[in-house]
Amino acid sequence: MKSGPTRIVIVGGGYVGMYTALRLQSKLRGREASVTVIDPQPHMTYQPFLPEAAAGSIEPRHVVVPLRRTLRRCHVVTGRVTRIEHARNAVTVENQDGVVEEIEYDQLVVSPGSVARTLPIPGLPEQGIAFRTVGEAIYLRNHVLSRLDQAASTQDPEVRRKLLTFVVIGGGFAGIEALAELEDMARYAVRYYPSIKQSEVQWVLVEAANRVMPEVSPKMGVYTVRRLEERGIRCYLETRVESMVDGRVVLSDGTEFDADTIVWTAGVKANPMLRDTDLPLDERGRVRCTAALQVEGTSDVWSAGDCSAVPDLSKAETDPNATCSPSAQHAVRQARQLADNLIASLRGRPTRQYKHAHVGSVAGLGLYKGVADVYGIKLKGFPAWFMHRTYHMSRMPTFNRKVRIVIDWTLALLLRREVISMGQIQDPKAEFARATAK
Repeated sequence: MKSGPTRIVIVGGGYVGMYTALRLQSKLRGREASVTVIDPQPHMTYQPFLPEAAAGSIEPRHVVVPLRRTLRRCHVVTGRVTRIEHARNAVTVENQDGVVEEIEYDQLVVSPGSVARTLPIPGLPEQGIAFRTVGEAIYLRNHVLSRLDQAASTQDPEVRRKLLTFVVIGGGFAGIEALAELEDMARYAVRYYPSIKQSEVQWVLVEAANRVMPEVSPKMGVYTVRRLEERGIRCYLETRVESMVDGRVVLSDGTEFDADTIVWTAGVKANPMLRDTDLPLDERGRVRCTAALQVEGTSDVWSAGDCSAVPDLSKAETDPNATCSPSAQHAVRQARQLADNLIASLRGRPTRQYKHAHVGSVAGLGLYKGVADVYGIKLKGFPAWFMHRTYHMSRMPTFNRKVRIVIDWTLALLLRREVISMGQIQDPKAEFARATAK
């Protein structure tokens, strides 16, 4: 019989992983269990704030939460889990220095999250820019501003047109908010480029479905598109991208144009690492779970968030096969229930099923603009924008990060927006390499 604390291993330090670990460290007794969190990054990224970080409204460092500082009673391993063998109760971890080790567990939480869902579109790997990490947000901000710098310095009209054309593919929350914030930033920045007219800067949205942001009502989706078009943004709905080789964008309706910036936000899929496990997966590669957030057929493996297929009990009467959508709203609430159920299981108490009705959605459409659909109440413009900020502020982990973001917002309100391209960040050793080559 095993002695000592129960070994709890959490794969992933995102929404589910970090919030589960936070709750476990606050509720577990002193020697009841040890908690190990494994993630390739030493921080958790609060993705709803990435558009504002890219646009310069928030300092990028403030949208990430350092795991070691926050999870002081947990052991944090910065590495990538490459395999899970539940038959041996072991996970294989590749550390940042390439060293591979095995970590054994008694209880396992599988929460590696999701990755960008890509399609076999010619040119996508070379031209596409994803928008899921703070690094990508910083890169995209610098990239957009550097296109303005280059456009102001060239006399070639074709090159100039390509540099000033920006495309966002995907009309979900991530795509719409990134598009709106970056267009807002670029519109403000153009005032400092006398040689560039506002009408020359073209922003394009491409969405395969017949509406944007399916999480809000169709009426609010129509309102969002209308407001974007009023800002000069071209919106192509029910349209697919056929090719983007060398920046030549070809759409399914026959439209063609050149663009030097193509942002890919067309959905997510479960982390491919799950295929290297002996856990049950559904047809979409997600871990099959019960409503109590236990992996089917196990008593010591738990899962939640984007990588899991958790029954959506709020829709059980109309669709018994419905599963919870991959949203931050579900992930945060599932993490809380998962931690409580894991502790209940350790103490021989019954677990509870996860059931959460969708309360609504909020989205920012740039500074002082937004849409909200909460408890059936629909808001637009400034009230929706304020609700968007208030809601996500309430969900941001740690008091430290809340204060820092409020300060960022206050400074952005009192002072002018910063529109500096830190292009050297993309290749910081280039200047030194040129100096040493002489």
